[in-house]
Amino acid sequence: ACLEFNTPFAGKKGSDMTDTTPKDATESLDAKLQRVMDKAVRAGAIFAQLNQAHTDRIVKAVARAALGARVPLAKMAAEETGIGRWDHKVIKNFVASQMIYEDIKSIPTVGTISEDEASGILEIAQPVGPIFAVIPSTNPTSTVIFKILISLKTRNPIVISPHPRAIQCCAEAARICYEAALAEDAPEDCIQWFTECSMDLTHSMMSHPETALVLATGGSSLVKAAYGSGKPAYGVGPGNVPVYVEASADPAFAAEQVITSKTFDNGTICASEQALVVEKAIAAPFREALIAQKCYFLSPEEVEKILPVVYDEKRSLMNAAIVGKPATYLAELAGLDVPADTVLLIAPQECVGDAYPLSSEILAPILAYYEVEGFSHAVNRCIELNFHGGIGHTASIYSQDDEKICQFANLVNAGRIVLNTPSSQGGVGGIYNTLHTSFTLGCGTGGGNITTDNITVRHLLNIQRLARRRLNQRFFALDLAHVLDETVDADTLAREYNANY
Repeated sequence: ACLEFNTPFAGKKGSDMTDTTPKDATESLDAKLQRVMDKAVRAGAIFAQLNQAHTDRIVKAVARAALGARVPLAKMAAEETGIGRWDHKVIKNFVASQMIYEDIKSIPTVGTISEDEASGILEIAQPVGPIFAVIPSTNPTSTVIFKILISLKTRNPIVISPHPRAIQCCAEAARICYEAALAEDAPEDCIQWFTECSMDLTHSMMSHPETALVLATGGSSLVKAAYGSGKPAYGVGPGNVPVYVEASADPAFAAEQVITSKTFDNGTICASEQALVVEKAIAAPFREALIAQKCYFLSPEEVEKILPVVYDEKRSLMNAAIVGKPATYLAELAGLDVPADTVLLIAPQECVGDAYPLSSEILAPILAYYEVEGFSHAVNRCIELNFHGGIGHTASIYSQDDEKICQFANLVNAGRIVLNTPSSQGGVGGIYNTLHTSFTLGCGTGGGNITTDNITVRHLLNIQRLARRRLNQRFFALDLAHVLDETVDADTLAREYNANY
């Protein structure tokens, strides 16, 4: 989150869009945040009065503006953060603007959104209120665009707090979206953003009395803080994604798909693969396919050399300095001699756990690698990986055996089990499957989250239900004297209640 707040004032259309409000240099943090939230509350009060057509015009305009700026925003994000590839960030921005818009544009979010004559239930959508959105450095501009679109679609004002390494690109993405929204008569201050950062501000905003909901994307400590803020929150857990390559899989295809996913933006998506679990029956051709597609298998000695480069054992976390860096860069830092065209490093491992740090989540082009005897061994290894820092997030399987596919899906604890699919793009949704396209992937209670869903507009609404009178004839036909009589057994009561069903 950030210390100084910057949002252009709408003023009159055509104004210079600068904030000329006097600010006291000695103003306390609480006073600054209250000023921000007062604006958000006012914006929310106006937003709540807009109809669906007006809301949709705003959302479409913002999506188009973000789509038009996809390339410069991507280049800005890559340059400022030093993470990933700008060309892949362009694709992320396309997904966050055009694909998110297509996914949400037809979802009703204003007034009556459904009515069931038989049940007599009418559902009415209401905004939740000001949303505090924390943005990661790995997917900064795309996450800003995504969270703005789903917030505006649900008529919720949003306050954006970027990662310290992504302040400028996030501010520019927010500015572009805000100006497009104002052009369609969106409420002033419906989008606000911070331009300097502090931990105190983050915690204060999360727990602020006017904050209605927190959208937290970032590390485990951030998400834990969001859930401990006392406010409703959607956060994500870490994604230590296991990939099971089952004996019936096409080895060349599986290798190609894994590489497509793990090398995308240099492995920065939280749903990217982290470990390959390969049945020995298919291991030889699968290894050959990986090597043919420019992957490099590390020797035990090379694994030891690269370990301190990619993993901070003191903090028990990946080394932040290598997140989103190319495979050749990692190898160079470790003093390894690998081919210049290497796209992915493969690190064979014996076990999973703290004694094997490469079995942990590392958002860079390096994968742990395990060979297993068969289905049971493979599932157990995937569950171990799942519980070693990735509960509830995503799991992947390559197989043509429907029975084993279903067994695998029932046994692993993952909100998304992607089949014969690159897990990065598969987890985000909308490309290789029909999951809701999202940049916030819930991990369920196992991952300390409230849902396993791909977060979308449905999660940012309060749904009121008008319940019309519909008599439950079974209840009114029941002899209540029997209910009060403790000598009447449960089976008799159940039969009486269902007699006229």
